[in-house]
Amino acid sequence: MSPGVDALLEQARAGLRRLTPHETVEAVRAGALLIDTRTDAQRREQGDLPGAIVIDRTVLEWRLDPASTWRIPEATGYDREIVVVCRQGYSSSLAAASLQVLGLRAATDMVGGVEAWREAGLPMSDGPADIRY
Repeated sequence: MSPGVDALLEQARAGLRRLTPHETVEAVRAGALLIDTRTDAQRREQGDLPGAIVIDRTVLEWRLDPASTWRIPEATGYDREIVVVCRQGYSSSLAAASLQVLGLRAATDMVGGVEAWREAGLPMSDGPADIRY
């Protein structure tokens, strides 16, 4: 019998030091990568985050693994801080845990996702999104 997705989420979060939206802003100012895994439809509805790199969840590990042929240029090392963001902060926890298994020790996510960012009154981007395929 499967322990279920709630147990998987709890296990994933046990290994993360999750950031609040305000802590995320500070982490990005200090050099962390902000990775937005929301769908196009969610981004159209909610808007884009300033400074975020949009990476589809299906290719996330390949784009962020420094040893991958398909990595983005910003994926410079396994100690690079990465903050993954989704709509509500659920799938981002699973994604961050997957990145940690890959060796990206400083990967984490943002509590509450973009909904929490907006509730905190933080600004949304007014420019085009930085989408990486």
